[in-house]
Amino acid sequence: MEIGSRGVVSTVVGEADTARALGSGDVPVLGTPRLVALAEAATVEALAGRLGEGRTSVGTRVEIAHRAASAVGTRVTVTAEIVEVDGRRVVFSVSGVDEHGVNVGDGRIERVVVERERFLGRL
Repeated sequence: MEIGSRGVVSTVVGEADTARALGSGDVPVLGTPRLVALAEAATVEALAGRLGEGRTSVGTRVEIAHRAASAVGTRVTVTAEIVEVDGRRVVFSVSGVDEHGVNVGDGRIERVVVERERFLGRL
């Protein structure tokens, strides 16, 4: 894991991604829960192939500001960049933009690297 490593995910907002469909509002625009899920997916992408065999990461903290609405049919791209590594804890800066260059949202996400089997064994 290196500071500056990035992950990027992109999607075209569909009806299932809307606040109305997700229960987080009643308007047909990208729902905040979906923006958070995209940001988390970007963090997972940033770590892909960097954790070692038998390891994975789990989310532990999310701070997202949802700054602009995105209509159905709009492409949204979210980038996550590693900004801090402290032992097993990895901190990301995340930002999302739409196809018009509008800042859809930004924030920070923290993940912790765990041994997959040990983690699942605790459930």
